[in-house]
Amino acid sequence: MRSYEQYCALARALDLIGDRWTLLIVRELLIRERCRYTDLREGLPGIATNLLADRLRELEKAGIVSREEAPPPIATTLFHLTQRGKDLEPVMLSIGRWGSPLLARSARKDAFRGHWLALPVKLHLIDRTPRRPPITIEVRSGGESIVIETADGSVRTRPGTADHPDAVMTGTPQLIVDTLFGRTRLTDAKAAGLKYIGDPATLRRLQP
Repeated sequence: MRSYEQYCALARALDLIGDRWTLLIVRELLIRERCRYTDLREGLPGIATNLLADRLRELEKAGIVSREEAPPPIATTLFHLTQRGKDLEPVMLSIGRWGSPLLARSARKDAFRGHWLALPVKLHLIDRTPRRPPITIEVRSGGESIVIETADGSVRTRPGTADHPDAVMTGTPQLIVDTLFGRTRLTDAKAAGLKYIGDPATLRRLQP
């Protein structure tokens, strides 16, 4: 790990987290909390397995990531963020907010995983009527399904499907992102190919 060798907090931080892939590893662990090496690699399309191993070792040495041996029946190594690593969440959210306008255009070759929506959902969506019964929206994109749900006034995500979702959205990553966060009207998104099943009011309840 190279150093900028500057007596500056920003430079010292970048010494630890400024390398390629490092913050994306932190992203995966913020979303998944505890996960296997294979889960990390799946969530980081394009990373070489030896580079992932190197980055994890560097993050462990820096006190940002820790590993534990899970007991049977899992019996595998699980990686998770230390408290020092979890303290990066507001930094990640701020970077995501700054980078959000850059998603106005997407390349067909860009990879996407549905669980990546977890952090922008936390950043942008709110429950406008928290006293009403909770709702669930199942989102299908990027080869994954995730569920966006309200609970106690907050909005959260979880991987998988819902037994009886109030709405189901299926489409390309850009259509999903633009519609979820209110950049594109639902009627326009459906005309562009988004599939939406459910009451539009369910979606409007969460939009900024």
